[in-house]
Amino acid sequence: MPERYRSIIDVHVILERGEEILLLERQGTGYCDGMLHLPSGHLDEGEPVTEGAVREAREEIGVRIDPADLRLATVVHHRQRPDLARVGMFFTTVRWEGEPYNAEPHKCGRLLWCDPAVLPPNTIAYPAAGINAYLTGTPLTLHGW
Repeated sequence: MPERYRSIIDVHVILERGEEILLLERQGTGYCDGMLHLPSGHLDEGEPVTEGAVREAREEIGVRIDPADLRLATVVHHRQRPDLARVGMFFTTVRWEGEPYNAEPHKCGRLLWCDPAVLPPNTIAYPAAGINAYLTGTPLTLHGW
């Protein structure tokens, strides 16, 4: 009998400030360095998705978010390569404590507030697909399949 399918679960946080959202410029990671991404990361074993999103925001941009303030915006089933897929849970929030700052300078070059409808051209395609789905109210997007 074949093994059950297992996938990496990613959590992404869309911080909304007026008409802008926050993006991070990756650096020194070996994955898409110089490109823009949302505050995000992998879900830890046994961790609820909302707690993972809260943890990643705290680790990457130093803000505290109440899990009750997160709203699920969309889910992206992303095929990174033929042998690797991941499920991205994209959450939005307009409420958090603290001013976002670069809490991981060894992984991030800078923070950038931008218009989600006009993303910079160096935005990574996977989070860009999630941001577009959030803007259009699309609950599920297949990306890279």
